[in-house]
Amino acid sequence: MKPLQSILICVAVIFALMVPASALASPSENLREEDGQVFDEWDVCRTQCTGQDGFLQVFSATEFRPVIAFESLGQTADEAYRLGQEFARDYPDLYQRAEKIFAFARDKIRYSPDLDQFGFREFAQNADEVATAIKEKGFTYGDCEDYAILLAVMYRGAGCRSAVVLAPDHAATLVYLPKHKRANRSFSLGGESGWVWAEATGGNNHLGWMPEQYMGVQLAAYEVTDEAMTALEPSGKSVAIATEKGGGSGFLISPFFGVVGLMWLLSMFRRRR
Repeated sequence: MKPLQSILICVAVIFALMVPASALASPSENLREEDGQVFDEWDVCRTQCTGQDGFLQVFSATEFRPVIAFESLGQTADEAYRLGQEFARDYPDLYQRAEKIFAFARDKIRYSPDLDQFGFREFAQNADEVATAIKEKGFTYGDCEDYAILLAVMYRGAGCRSAVVLAPDHAATLVYLPKHKRANRSFSLGGESGWVWAEATGGNNHLGWMPEQYMGVQLAAYEVTDEAMTALEPSGKSVAIATEKGGGSGFLISPFFGVVGLMWLLSMFRRRR
């Protein structure tokens, strides 16, 4: 190899290693920027979680709605939902299916802060965008809400009940698996026990493992269904809070109360783990 060719190859390698994640990311299509915020074709603001147009529609201490998940459900179901259906066909056993879906999200998404990927402190991707990037490249980048939304939608496509759960500075998924044996904590959602935590942000995590820092704190939960995307307006549905009852035996979910709960919800995506 000629010296000049060697130099050019070395420069190319160094440049590739120096390119920030934001340049490697695959931004969503059909987005527009207004007053420093990014909106999608449903008028959902991808760069904030609060308010009527926020991707989680955090309205108050007693109400949130993970509206970005509905972009991939119902009549607008696409790649992520179909992925879940494929897992249902390949794994008839509910518990094996749930484990395989969890492992898919854990292994195919590499945790990366939004600021590094997109240049925004917060930037939510919907489940189909994440699933499509995985299909095209074999992996993708995302942060906690990207894992949570993908898992919630894939589980619905696979015929599993799922919920988005919010903790201070964090989002995760709950899945209904009443006979799951590996959960270090379990939950009761709306008086129904058998929900387990799906925390896919760590490469060694297993389904049912809940990080210690979220034990004993208030947790807001919203069960998702196959409802289609609708107008961005308050749902009137109160969220729920999980309070610990003991290892593996269940969490009780009851209404959110107080200004303190609102304050951490409003700020949770301004601080990253």
